[in-house]
Amino acid sequence: MHITRLLAHINALFYISNPTQYLNLTTTLLIINNEDLNELEVNGNWTPQEKALHEARLKAKAKRRLRKSSSRDSTRESLSDSVSGEPTADPHSPKGKTAVNDRKSRTGKGRGLPKKGGAGGKGVWGAAGMVYEVEELDANDPNYDESGDTVYATVVPELDERELEKTINPIVQEYFEHGDTKEVEMLLKELNLGHHKYEFSSLAVSLSLEGKASHRELTSRLLSDLSGKVLSESDMSRAFDKMLKELPDLILDTPEAPQMLGQFIARAIADHAIPMSFLDCYKGKVDCDHARAALDRASVLLSMKREIMRLDNVWGVGGGQRPVKHLIKEMNLLLKEYLVSGVLSEAERCLRDLEVPHFHHELVYEAVVMVLESTGDAALQMMVKLLKIFWKTGLITLDQMNRGFQRVYDELPEISLDVPHAHSIMETFVDLCYQEQVITKQLRDSCPTRGRKRFVSEGDGGLVKS
Repeated sequence: MHITRLLAHINALFYISNPTQYLNLTTTLLIINNEDLNELEVNGNWTPQEKALHEARLKAKAKRRLRKSSSRDSTRESLSDSVSGEPTADPHSPKGKTAVNDRKSRTGKGRGLPKKGGAGGKGVWGAAGMVYEVEELDANDPNYDESGDTVYATVVPELDERELEKTINPIVQEYFEHGDTKEVEMLLKELNLGHHKYEFSSLAVSLSLEGKASHRELTSRLLSDLSGKVLSESDMSRAFDKMLKELPDLILDTPEAPQMLGQFIARAIADHAIPMSFLDCYKGKVDCDHARAALDRASVLLSMKREIMRLDNVWGVGGGQRPVKHLIKEMNLLLKEYLVSGVLSEAERCLRDLEVPHFHHELVYEAVVMVLESTGDAALQMMVKLLKIFWKTGLITLDQMNRGFQRVYDELPEISLDVPHAHSIMETFVDLCYQEQVITKQLRDSCPTRGRKRFVSEGDGGLVKS
């Protein structure tokens, strides 16, 4: 009776306002009423265990029915929306899959809100519009900095003795090719030489001792440019001190190492790379004869040039950097010394030290002109011998030899004004050079000759004598 009255009140209150909810509630109450009747009928014959099991079954059935009713309600609402004219998404279309990616809970639990307030999910760094506060520093953090400003920098490991030589040697060898001190400075700043920084100077000087005079000039220039930027005066002094101690070993490969090292020291002092007091520290304290010779060489050079000029030309001007007039003067001096001494090895060494293989044709030209201007056959024979040695050793190439002779051929008419017998001397000299295989047959045949016209006396009518 109570249930009947309750249903009457429900009919009066809810039917008119919401028919759908009315039907669901009516069905549920009817089910509960039937279950209560069954329970009253069998409750007297059940044991407590059976009664508890039966109640659990009833509760499970009620939950299942409630879930089914909720799904039916959602279906009815969608149908009512479609009937009212609102467009619905096709579940099979790509746009219809938005419900699958919806973050609302689909388990029937919860309040139906997005997970974590919309701030969860893959690749999400918080909710939209969320502003993070500045994180306070933790004093217990291993990376804690008392100043509060953390500075991150690239740390370059320090080179050890084995890696140092492997790294420095290619840099110095490449510098001998391009001669750019700024590039070497940039490369050294990228390295962490540590307390081995002074060894760069000693390695560069050691490599230049085994090279040419131009390499030694480049090394002195490099030490001067790096002084005060990458290397300090103490680093330079320490490097030269190390080399003075290693002179007995350096002499095995370079016999002239003491004199060269003395010139390096004098040039470094003149360029203000090492202090003037460097030599004073060794007075009366050197036991090695080789080190004493190097220091004496440096002292002599400084005493000669101190008030005149800096020792910029202690190694000479290398190769193509020399002026043409200076090269011509050096070659003339070389040939004159050879005519006086007759030492071929010294002449060959002097020519190699000039380091101008592209200008060797000037030596050939000057040698031929000296022969034309000389008196006697001694100069002619010595010059043929000199050119033969230079040709066999490959010091003067075929192109340079031909070019030097051709220049004399072109200027022979002018030379003959000062030397009347220039043509005859030239023919004799060219024949001897061809016999010694110094020049080619083609070059010999191209030698200009002056034909002689011998006239008869006036009584013969001025006819040319055959």
